[in-house]
This record gives sequence, structure tokens and C-alpha cells, in this order.
Amino acid sequence: MEQKPIRLVAGLGNPGPEYAVTRHNIGFMVVDQLAAQFGSIWERSTKWDALSSKCGAVQLVKPMSFMNRSGYPISAIAQFYKIASQEILVVLDDLSLPLGRLRLRAGGGSGGHNGLESIIMQFGTEEIPRLRIGIGEAPHEESVDYVLSRFFDEEKPLVRSTIDRAVEAVKCAIDNGLLSAMNTFNPESSPAVRRDESVSPRRPDLQGKETEQA
Repeated sequence: MEQKPIRLVAGLGNPGPEYAVTRHNIGFMVVDQLAAQFGSIWERSTKWDALSSKCGAVQLVKPMSFMNRSGYPISAIAQFYKIASQEILVVLDDLSLPLGRLRLRAGGGSGGHNGLESIIMQFGTEEIPRLRIGIGEAPHEESVDYVLSRFFDEEKPLVRSTIDRAVEAVKCAIDNGLLSAMNTFNPESSPAVRRDESVSPRRPDLQGKETEQA
């Protein structure tokens, strides 16, 4: 696999306090913690409809355009800085992964994720590295309500440790390349992960139903 350095890390989520700690916003949470570790300040760009910051020489981005339009600000920023799609790492939530599981990939389809679908459509390629973060499967078929709901109290310790590991995965991809990060963080044999995944799911306390934004 040809490796290109990661020059832009984009965390996905929906803007606004009502979405701040919802499952769909875990991508925002990861890049927020990464920026905090580097003492970086988020700056709003109305030109790109995004918040941007720096992690060393790497650009951090949080689109403010709502999830299903994430591709527009990310592609505009990438074009401005002459960043190729293979040099972007998208950090996003994943319903198909158990809570706490991380999965890095160099490309592939959107898996039904509206934010990633918008990015793929905007760039015209699926060759966009991504870090998927498991948020657990939605109960029944209420996926929109589920991703816009908050984590349960009993899940929060696992969520915090997952964000910590996701930040380390991003830093590994930046420092050592995507393949190294995949080899380090993708294996599913971690006893700690298996223990944490024993949290029993229950029906979420549903939040606002912004279907078009999910």
C-alpha cells in the first residue's frame, strides 16, 4: 500500500450545543482532545464553514456544515492547502462496530455514514483514510435517533478511554504512517476491549430527530 503522510485530520459531527456529546459527534470529541493536547485554539472560518486548528504541521478540521454536508468544507480546505485525499484522515462514528472498537482503513465505501458519503462524493474517490470509532449497534431500527442520543452513564468510562486510544491512533498515523497505525490499533484481540464491550446496551433516551442532519 502506497503511503502518503497525513496532513489533515477531519473530525465529523454536528455543530451546536444540543449535539455536543452525542454519539454522532465522537469525531469532534477526538479532534478536540487532540487540539487540547497541543494547546491549539480552534478558529472559525466563515469562508470554509469550519473550525480549524493545528497539530504541529497537520491541519485539524471540524466542519460546521452539519454531518450530511461535511464534504464541502473539507474539500475546500484541502484544495486551498493542496492536500490530496490520501493525505486526509477522517475520524467518525460507526454503528456497526461495538462501543470502544477502533478500525482504521485506507479507503472504501461510506458504510451508510452520511458524513463520509458527502466527503467521498465531493472528492470523487473512496481513497480517503478513515478512523471508524464504534458507538454500538442501534436498538431496533432507530439509527437516526440513536446516533443523535447521548451515551449512557455506564458507557462513559469506556467512551473516555476510547477517545484516548483514538487520539493515540491519530498521532500514530501522523508520526508513523497509516499502515503502522492500522497494525497497532486494528487488531481485535485486546482483552481490555473485550472486557469493556461487556456493557449491556439498553434503549437510548432519544434526543432531537434532525433526520436530514444525521
